Amino acid sequence: MSDNLLDIKDLNIFFKSDKNPEPIHAVRDLSFSLKQGEMLGVVGESGSGKSITNLALMGILGDSAVITAKECKFNGHDLLNLKEKELQKIRGGEIAMIFQDPMTALNPFLTVEFQIVETILAHLNISKSEAKNRAIELLAQVGITSPKERLKSYPFELSGGMAQRVMIAMAISTGPKLLIADEPTTALDVTIQKQILTLIKSLQEKNNMSVILVTHDLGVVSEFSERVQVMYAGELVETGLTKDLIKNPHHPYTYGLLSSRPGAVERAPKSPLASIAGIVPAFHQRPVGCQFNPRCEAVQADCKIGNIKIDNGVRCLHPMKGALK
Repeated sequence: MSDNLLDIKDLNIFFKSDKNPEPIHAVRDLSFSLKQGEMLGVVGESGSGKSITNLALMGILGDSAVITAKECKFNGHDLLNLKEKELQKIRGGEIAMIFQDPMTALNPFLTVEFQIVETILAHLNISKSEAKNRAIELLAQVGITSPKERLKSYPFELSGGMAQRVMIAMAISTGPKLLIADEPTTALDVTIQKQILTLIKSLQEKNNMSVILVTHDLGVVSEFSERVQVMYAGELVETGLTKDLIKNPHHPYTYGLLSSRPGAVERAPKSPLASIAGIVPAFHQRPVGCQFNPRCEAVQADCKIGNIKIDNGVRCLHPMKGALK
């Protein structure tokens, strides 16, 4: 029996569409695991399948989605075969999610108190007054001043950073074993970003909580996560310990992401920053062979044939060698 909190093997996500006779294959053969108390960083450009993977784990992708997997287990539960009532107990209780934009995730017509208390009462067997007191404690825990007064506020009365803190308070209100943070600092300025990420890290360590941190920023991953997985076009292209992968990327896509950071590679003064040409392919317009081959500067003939499998944590027939300079 696995000692992992989360075990995912060969997860595939399809979307049925009226415009296409065959379902669109969005996420392909994704496998990963997560231990209790561990933070996993997930990086990749928009359209890489990061968010829909997490929405699939939460069971909130909608009727057009078709999800299959050899294994999709969380804390002993098979997430894909649970009845809706059983899933509701886990979703928001044992697995919580912080969404990208708190201003759209929070209901603008309901007070902060109503939304946090409602979440607590849905999962914990306590009175309404106890739930309110817990809400006040949670707001204080996430760094909101005058928490009792803030309970009366509506989301539109809060700043972006404060709304995100409310979202975090709501997410941790039930003591989840797994917190999914889906680009939690997207709409925030740099100073607030740092505060929010530090807060999530401290809550992880304090509560021995597992965290999946989805982000575009490899700098964030290098500072906060123990392990990282790089996704591209719905596939896992590279994974490993963060400290090793950041210094020695083997997949050309990972190398390109790391090289595009200012100061990552030596360049002549006033010369353009390193970048990856092209865009992530649409799920219904996938290239044959390696999904990255149309954008890869080191592409070879065999990269355009068949289905490239992941080997030793890298989905590449010609992995790069040597440290990032």
